Amino acid sequence: MKATSMVTLFALLLCTSAGLAQSVAQQSFDALKGLTGEWRGKDTLGHQVEVTFRAINGGSAVLSEFMEPSQKEDMITMFHVDGDRLLLTHYCSAGNQPRMKGILSPDGKTITFDFVDATNLSSPNAGHMRRLVIHILSPDHHTEEWTFVENGKEDTVLSEMQRTKSQENGHEKFEGFVGAGRGGCC
Repeated sequence: MKATSMVTLFALLLCTSAGLAQSVAQQSFDALKGLTGEWRGKDTLGHQVEVTFRAINGGSAVLSEFMEPSQKEDMITMFHVDGDRLLLTHYCSAGNQPRMKGILSPDGKTITFDFVDATNLSSPNAGHMRRLVIHILSPDHHTEEWTFVENGKEDTVLSEMQRTKSQENGHEKFEGFVGAGRGGCC
């Protein structure tokens, strides 16, 4: 009887911990869904940037389109939950597709994605995105810190983003840009 109770208790604890891991991935994903909309800002290289987040496929994925109009850069990142993990696939202008796993900070305001693997990566030294850190500072303000690595050298660019406002919903359209930090990108 005691052995059956111990097995039942162990199974219950195992199921509970798996549920908590799933909820953390889902909580991170829900935070990304909260970024849905259009954003403008400036990166540490002085480039104006525009980002659009959209929930797609019935809310099972979030698409991010990152544009640097002056550089003719346009990159797509897809976020989704895979079991107990939050994953992204980044379709980089370098021509490869890194996948990264996200971890939510204890305060729930920062999601750090680190490299897992990539498609179309000719060698580990070939240029590719290695890390993304998204800091959600408020409902209308976030930063994106992208780290690109090539031949062992890392280069990080920080983009300071403000949600744009349209005249239709009674708010002014955001026209200012702010930025800080250092770095470069692909």
